[in-house]
Amino acid sequence: MSPDLIRSPDAIAIIGGGFVNPNHLARVRRLAAELVAADGGADHVLAAGLIPRLVIGDFDSISDRARVVLPPERMQHVAEQDSTDFEKCLRAVAAPLILGLGFMGARIDHALAAMNALARYPDRRCILIGEADICFLCPPELRLAPPQGARLSLFPMGPVRGESEGLRWPIAGLDFAPGGRIGTSNEVTGPVTLRIETGAMVVILPETELEATAAALMAQVAAGGSGDARA
Repeated sequence: MSPDLIRSPDAIAIIGGGFVNPNHLARVRRLAAELVAADGGADHVLAAGLIPRLVIGDFDSISDRARVVLPPERMQHVAEQDSTDFEKCLRAVAAPLILGLGFMGARIDHALAAMNALARYPDRRCILIGEADICFLCPPELRLAPPQGARLSLFPMGPVRGESEGLRWPIAGLDFAPGGRIGTSNEVTGPVTLRIETGAMVVILPETELEATAAALMAQVAAGGSGDARA
């Protein structure tokens, strides 16, 4: 598959085949310039009365109706089975921010695979949206202003060190690892700054913080901030 099939100066959404909350889809539409469907996610997009810019995947879950309705030039079949449809889309989309919806549903293996992809493609700045939470790979430096008392969890995808401001339990001097210390259920005490020195750390926030988080990440890109958490 050719890299960067779609390039955009604005946010792009990738819609997966898992559960999609119509309210979340409406919010994503307001934030993203275009929708890309990952295989069966095309059916969610069509059900909302929309046409995806492109459908990417191995096409093992897209419906026959979608195959008939969608123009062939909008169908990008990728036969290889070594990556998920979400990964196939990440490789094909280049944008300052990607919003992933329909990948954090009832199946925990799908959610874990999507979070793994965040760590594997750190150059693709992406927010995954679930029913209760959003999550994204923390860039080298992150500034956010969630409400005081909001839950902010940190989950390492490997060995991680960093420091923080604005959290009830600071992370400076701590060694994080998936089989060791993790940072779930921390609490916001003021404006948050996270600096990741080494490793890949996933930030998890309530889904109510989607719009504010998207704006903060886009502003950081505009200011020249790196999207690669390993930079």
